[in-house]
This record gives sequence, structure tokens and C-alpha cells, in this order.
Amino acid sequence: MNELVQRLSNGEHPVEASLRPDRTAQALKECIDRGYVHIKFTNTQGGTELGMKLDLNLTNLSQADFEQSSGTIHLVGNLILNSVPVQCIATLNLQTLTGQGHLNITELITA
Repeated sequence: MNELVQRLSNGEHPVEASLRPDRTAQALKECIDRGYVHIKFTNTQGGTELGMKLDLNLTNLSQADFEQSSGTIHLVGNLILNSVPVQCIATLNLQTLTGQGHLNITELITA
């Protein structure tokens, strides 16, 4: 098992929305509307930025007010990290665009 994948799949870790050029709730909403979001795990050496295709059936935006940059969102997406298929789960505060996240190893989920 890859050390980074194993580490990020154990417990919750600080994350932030990785947005360019504008780091705003509206910019994040535009990414969500396109179905692809970048999340950065900030407690790894240099940070680990992951791009993920959102699973809109599992993503929850019901507590979000993007216009007021308030509330929280729960993002779920799939990607491959270091040859390991994973599901990234992140909950973000829209005011700070930070929160907590972790990985689920999808081979274990589907097996």
C-alpha cells in the first residue's frame, strides 16, 4: 500500500479548496457545476492537491449559500492517487474554504 494513500485514509485531515485565480465561494461553485474540484490536503509535506470528478449522488450542497459565502458543503469524488483508486471525501466551510477530509480506498469498498 502506498504510504500517502494509507496516511490520508486514516482519520480526518485539514483540507482546503484549491482555486485559481480567484479563491472565492463563487469560483468553487463554478468548479462544482463543471463536476470537477481540486482539494488540497494541507498537512502533507508541501501539501497534496487532488483533482477529483465529483459523485453528484453523494455530494451534498444543501447547507450552502454560495452567494453569501456561508454554510458548509460535503464533496465526494473519485480519483487515482499513486496507482490506487480512491474516493476523496471533504467537508468545507464556504466562508474559509477550509475543512476536513479523508480518502477511502475504493478497492476495499467494492470488494
